[in-house]
Amino acid sequence: MAGEKTEKATPKKRGKAQEKGQVARSTDLNGAVVLLAALLALSAFGSKMLGRMEDATVTLLSMTTNPEVVDRRGIGSLFVYAGQQIGFAAAPVVLVCLLAGVAINVVQVGFKPARKAIRPDFKKLNPISGAKQLVSPNSLVELLKNLLKVGLVGAIVALTLLPKLDTLGSMVGTPGSDLLAMLAKEIFSIAQRAALIYLAIGAADVFYQRWRFEKSLKMDKQEVKDEHKQTEMPAEVRNARRRKAFELAAQRMMDAVPTADVVVVNPTHFSVALKYDAGHPAPVVVAKGVDSLALRIRELARDADVAIVPDPPLARTLYATVDIGKMIPEDLFHAVAQLLAYVYRVAGARRTAVA
Repeated sequence: MAGEKTEKATPKKRGKAQEKGQVARSTDLNGAVVLLAALLALSAFGSKMLGRMEDATVTLLSMTTNPEVVDRRGIGSLFVYAGQQIGFAAAPVVLVCLLAGVAINVVQVGFKPARKAIRPDFKKLNPISGAKQLVSPNSLVELLKNLLKVGLVGAIVALTLLPKLDTLGSMVGTPGSDLLAMLAKEIFSIAQRAALIYLAIGAADVFYQRWRFEKSLKMDKQEVKDEHKQTEMPAEVRNARRRKAFELAAQRMMDAVPTADVVVVNPTHFSVALKYDAGHPAPVVVAKGVDSLALRIRELARDADVAIVPDPPLARTLYATVDIGKMIPEDLFHAVAQLLAYVYRVAGARRTAVA
C-alpha cells in the first residue's frame, strides 16, 4: 500500500528525533528506581535524620524560652534555623534520589543532551492538540498502566494488613515511641513491596516504550528514497535547493497577501494575514512573518487596501500555532470572528460613504 510505513528509521531520522528529545524512555522505570533509592537512603540515613530533627526541636524549644529571641528579628532566625536543619536532614535522601534519577536516565538513553527539547514550543499550548492526546491509544495504555499500579499497590496493602489486624488491634495502649517504631516498620515493608512491583511494571514498560518509539519512527519507501537522494547530493546543491524553495514559498506567500481579508499585527514584530471564503469552514492563514517579513506583509496589505488591525495577543498566538495554508483552531474562532465582523463593518461604512 502506497505511503505505508514499513521501513526502519534511517540513522538521519534517528538523529533528528534525538535532537528533539524524542527517545525511548520509561518514566515508570525512572519512578520505580528513584522510589527504591529513596527507601534505601531512608534505611541508611533514617536514624541520623531522626536524631538531627530531635536535636533541632530541642534547640528550637530552648531558644523560644529566651524573650530576646522571640521578637520580629528572632522569629526570622528561628525559621532560618528550622529550614537549615530540615535541609541538612533531607539532603542525603535528596542527593541519593537525584543521582538515581540521573543514572537510570543515562542507562535508558545514554548521555544525550537535547537542546531543542528544552526550547519553548507554542504548538504544545494548543488545547485541540492536547484534547486529541487525551483520546489517543497511548493515553489508553497509560490509563491501564495507572489502574494496574493502583490495583497492585492496593492488593499489597490489603495482603499485608489483613493478616495483622488482630495484632494491630492489640497495640491499643502501646507507648507512643514503641507504636511509632512498629508502624514505621510496617509502612516501610509495604513501601518496599510496592516499589518492587513498580519496578517490574517499569521494566515491562521499557519494552513497550521501545516498541512504540520504533513504530513512530518507521518510514515509507518513498521517504527512504528521498533521504538517500538528499544524502548523495552535494551540500552546495542541497543548500541552493533549500534557498530556492524558501524563496518560492516566500513569493507565493507574498502573492497571497492582497487576497486576504485582514492582517492581524503586533505593531513591532508579528503580522498574520487571514482569508475567509465559502470554500473553508474557518478562516485560513495565507501569510505570516516576523520583523522584516512582517513589515513587508504590512506594506503589501496597505498597497492592496487590505485592512490592518493591531491585536498583539491574537497576532502572537496565530503566528505561533497556525501554519500557512491551515485553518485557525476552534479556540480562536470567537476572537477572529469578532475581528472580521469589525473589518466588514468598517468596509461597509466606507462603501456607504462613497455611494
